[in-house]
Amino acid sequence: MLKSPFMDIPYAPSISHILGALSIYDLEDTVGEALWKYDPNDEKQRETIIIEFILKDLMYLSYRHRFVLISALKDALDSPDFNFTKEFESDYDEYITMAWDETEIVNPRGFFADIYRLANEVWKDDLQKAGLEDQSTW
Repeated sequence: MLKSPFMDIPYAPSISHILGALSIYDLEDTVGEALWKYDPNDEKQRETIIIEFILKDLMYLSYRHRFVLISALKDALDSPDFNFTKEFESDYDEYITMAWDETEIVNPRGFFADIYRLANEVWKDDLQKAGLEDQSTW
């Protein structure tokens, strides 16, 4: 069974974890300033946000964890009823402030589709490696 990083519990991927790099709670003057230079609705700038912030931030995960997380994202993308808008909502009770809130992202599903596409390009070798393994042995 694949364990959560840094904990001895089963890994349960959550789509919200993908956007962890966009949570700027108490980082408005640093990470927030860096992110706000980009328009998340502009295709080229969104690619930079995804590659330079989101995918880099997830590199602490092993290739197996990233495979499971991206597989969960694919399942969400395959579900026409999945609400991607909620993933951009800030939750002040949990100290989560998103760089751009749900009203600023024109196409949340498209944003996540781009994450999926770029993750499969950037992490291609690692995702293929994990895909060839017997996941029941993790």
